[in-house]
Amino acid sequence: MSDSSRARMLKIGGVAGGFLLVGVVIGLLFSLRMDWVAPANSSPALSTTAVPLAPTNAVQSNFVPVVKAVMPAVVNISTTRVIHGKDLQQMSPFFNDLFFRQFFGDQFSQGQQMPRDQRENSLGSGVIVDGGGYIVTNNHVVDKADEIKVVLGDKREFIGKVVGTDPKTDLAVIHIKAKDLPTVPWGDSDKLEVGEYVLAMGNPFGLNQTVTMGIVSAVGRANVGIADYEDFIQTDAAINPGNSGGALVNTRGELMGINTAIFSRSGGYMGVGFAVPSNMVRKVMQSLIDKGKVVRGWLGVSIQELTPELAKNFGVDDAKGALVGEVVKDSPAAKAGFIAGDVIISMDGKSIDGPTSLRNRVADLAVGKDVAIRVIREKKPTELKVKIAEQPADMQQAAAGDSDGQAGGNTALAGVEVQAITPDIARQLGLPQGNGGVVVSAVDAASAAAAGVRRGDVIVEVNRVPVHKIGDYQRVVNKLGKKDNVLLLINRGGGKLFVLIKP
Repeated sequence: MSDSSRARMLKIGGVAGGFLLVGVVIGLLFSLRMDWVAPANSSPALSTTAVPLAPTNAVQSNFVPVVKAVMPAVVNISTTRVIHGKDLQQMSPFFNDLFFRQFFGDQFSQGQQMPRDQRENSLGSGVIVDGGGYIVTNNHVVDKADEIKVVLGDKREFIGKVVGTDPKTDLAVIHIKAKDLPTVPWGDSDKLEVGEYVLAMGNPFGLNQTVTMGIVSAVGRANVGIADYEDFIQTDAAINPGNSGGALVNTRGELMGINTAIFSRSGGYMGVGFAVPSNMVRKVMQSLIDKGKVVRGWLGVSIQELTPELAKNFGVDDAKGALVGEVVKDSPAAKAGFIAGDVIISMDGKSIDGPTSLRNRVADLAVGKDVAIRVIREKKPTELKVKIAEQPADMQQAAAGDSDGQAGGNTALAGVEVQAITPDIARQLGLPQGNGGVVVSAVDAASAAAAGVRRGDVIVEVNRVPVHKIGDYQRVVNKLGKKDNVLLLINRGGGKLFVLIKP
């Protein structure tokens, strides 16, 4: 074959190959197109599980019957308080100020320019929980009010009367003279889970019958600083001023909490709101109605947080539990055999996470109830039986201090100066007669003890050895090594707590 013939054949083969390639591409595209428009009964090559999408208005429409059922039971509460001129005079720092009176004369002290009485108004919300007229709200909504006006959803107005208040949970119960009122059914807040939808209903900024939606952000929130007994539901449902005392309900329209407070740097909504859980609300309400006061259980111990360092020192595997710093004389705990240094880890078979958990659990117990409490004592578990008593009306919470030590010094107690407790010192510190221990007179700011020990603290134990006088303290301290941790039991402001110091 000549060269020209061979070239001609190669050219024809190249063209044919090109047509073949184009045909393959067109065939693939046609095949894919057939897959895209395949009828419903055709089987796709890859099987996938599709998640059905709800219509855009499905979530809202599901809440409509809930809102219609609950909203009539959410009321507007407006209060009026009269502040008298003489009270304003005492409240003002200027009326009794000598510099102020130098320019404006002494007529203020003579009553010639007494301020006029002022009327202070505030708005809030409430929830009807009984058809006979009982309404739950926040204590701060009705506190010190001279007049309480309740406006229902149907615009009827009533004068409310305070049945009882409980500042320790920031709850109050008021009553109006009415019958057959709409109510909100109670829900079980213990079953509420993080991530659930909730609705906040109330009257923010005086705007009646308002509802916002969010989720439960957290449960069991404590140490917020709002009330003494805290077990809050945290939500991102918008709660604003005026929402206080309103209803927090789940998607079934059950009352899960009473809206109480917001966290805000601006005074407005920032996505963090708190509600008192319905189970706590119900117990407080019933006690206020039945007895006119809240009856709480009492164990009779001062407790503190268990840090990882303290947990290790007391033989607890993790930092869960409540460390007993002091046992009140003749209290249920004293009669049951509790001692300082016990770590309470469970009660009636339910674990105790910390001081707040224990405090709330004990407060909810019925007076006279026998409970089994499990403690770690001397690094060994033991169980104690205790009969719960009623919490004394004048009981004060003992404050727990910091327990973290900083490095420095030759021993953990280097830089701590102590002296004997004289009658004069005992009187100044408010200590009972014959109280043992040594008082801290000075603490070097650069010492290891500075972060946990304060001037005026009374040291009653060092490494679980009782300290009655200076000699006891010196004997224990002289045996300390440079690397020894020191566990102190101190009396601070009338309450006892443990402080662990690292060298």
